[in-house]
Amino acid sequence: MSDAHGVARDQLRAFIERIERLEEEKKTIADDIKDVYGEAKSTGFDAKILRKVISIRKQDHDERMEQEAILDTYLQALGMVPAADEE
Repeated sequence: MSDAHGVARDQLRAFIERIERLEEEKKTIADDIKDVYGEAKSTGFDAKILRKVISIRKQDHDERMEQEAILDTYLQALGMVPAADEE
């Protein structure tokens, strides 16, 4: 086998091994996050709502405001909340 093939093989192996290590780290972190949600739940917090809050905090403020306005419009159209002028 030529030296170039050996180098490519070594690079490939290095990439694969790095990815495998990162995947293991990702699994460990996911398990840690799951544990934190469990701890929060055991103290009375709602894990589903915590996930929603975290999702909201990740959003840009303007994007969040736009989504909330659209959601409010849809809920009003379905009669699930009163329209602003009906309050």
